[in-house]
Amino acid sequence: MKSLILFLFISVVIAAQDKPKQFTIDECVSQFDWEDTVGTKVGYQFWFVDKNFLDGRTLKMSVVAPHKATHAPHKHAEDEFFFVLEGTAEFYLDGETRIGKPYSSFYCPPNSMHGIRNVGDTELKYLVIKKYNMK
Repeated sequence: MKSLILFLFISVVIAAQDKPKQFTIDECVSQFDWEDTVGTKVGYQFWFVDKNFLDGRTLKMSVVAPHKATHAPHKHAEDEFFFVLEGTAEFYLDGETRIGKPYSSFYCPPNSMHGIRNVGDTELKYLVIKKYNMK
């Protein structure tokens, strides 16, 4: 009998852990708000989805002043996507560059040296889609 009770208890605990979180529609809608932007040295950013919302998946908009970059090319374990909304971007990947205009996407594989910078005369506005390792 004790084994049966222990089995049932463990089953309930495991089942509770596997249950997906239930979201309200208000939690599922994120709208841009100037008050929630974060200033950077070269513009600002806005997190539509931060890494704590789900399982490390994020969606951020970055805005960069003309002829500037948020930071130098770098690498990290996570892959990420850039999607240009406005402006002209230069995408750097492992020693090569390409120019992208609005509606261009760039993929950064894990551990690749990558970066993006504004090579235009207007603001560069782009989305960053990334999943952080939450372990």
